[in-house]
Amino acid sequence: MKKQKTIYETAMDNGVTRRDFLKMCTVLAAAIGLDFSKTDKVVKAMETSTRVPVVWLQFQDCTGCSESFIRSSQPKIESVLFDMISLEYTEVLSAASGFQIEAAMEQVLKKYKGKYVLAVEGSIPQEGFLNIGGKSGKDTFIEMASNAQAVIAYGSCSAWGGIPAAYPNPTGAKPITSFQTSTPTILVPGCPPIAEVMTGVIAHIITFGKLPELDYLGRPKAFYRHRIHDKCNRRAYFDAGLFVESFDDEGAKQGYCLYKVGCKGPTTYNSCAEMRWNGGVSYPIQSGNPCIGCSEKGFWDNGPFYTRRAKIPGSQTTINPDTIGLAAVGVTTAGIAVHAAGTVIKKKIDDKRGEDE
Repeated sequence: MKKQKTIYETAMDNGVTRRDFLKMCTVLAAAIGLDFSKTDKVVKAMETSTRVPVVWLQFQDCTGCSESFIRSSQPKIESVLFDMISLEYTEVLSAASGFQIEAAMEQVLKKYKGKYVLAVEGSIPQEGFLNIGGKSGKDTFIEMASNAQAVIAYGSCSAWGGIPAAYPNPTGAKPITSFQTSTPTILVPGCPPIAEVMTGVIAHIITFGKLPELDYLGRPKAFYRHRIHDKCNRRAYFDAGLFVESFDDEGAKQGYCLYKVGCKGPTTYNSCAEMRWNGGVSYPIQSGNPCIGCSEKGFWDNGPFYTRRAKIPGSQTTINPDTIGLAAVGVTTAGIAVHAAGTVIKKKIDDKRGEDE
């Protein structure tokens, strides 16, 4: 049997220099949350590990997750596709079609059973709504998931049901976790997820040969550990009680907090405020649009996007941001007053000592 080439050897064959290879490893280390000093671990993994076979299935989806994935800038998508993974099956990027592409999937089951990673985009409907290559979407998923080393649910449709599962859910759409629990599964929700989050999850599996640390919902903690509100560039305005009342008011022009016009940042866990989109250029809130909570379960049925409905964690009622803002201002003012009084007293004491001396 022909020996498989390592990721490093494959990169060299594709014309990547040693210098560029080390740069790629540095970017990968940052993408999976490692300190710069741990880059050598990534280098060693890339030099000794073979490319990971990946099968990418699409069910009820809009292809938005695939579109996001191919726009990754750190690492660049060409590095992921040509050097790090072996994309054995994908309906969007494959040149082949029909019987040829279906034969490729059958070959994966024979050649890489228990070794490939299954990436899934889209929710799975009831029988009769979706057939691929003469088989139902449900049967295809169960067969491929049961023989994979790990399953990655890319996007809120595969993770939670998504838009296809919105009321009244005519197709009976369900998330992939409704159909299998035996194979380790990572949920990477978002509509779509951030490109670098998608490639970062793959990078972690390649580097360490195991799944990243997950939270209680099955999401990678490295990318879903903070609420967007916690890292938001408009957070200072929230604390000061300065809010956009309508999209054409002065507050909107000044970049005030968007909580009153429906922002779900206080209840949404994602890396938007840290990693941003389009290579770190911006994200919805920075661009003036409230967060709609697209990475959270049921966001599609949680009321109008631009109506204030988000609840601050730890409170059973929707708080009044004006009260919070006024309270914050009051505390700040009191602090300034105390500091000023202390300064005056200290100066008088110093003056008295000077006179005595």
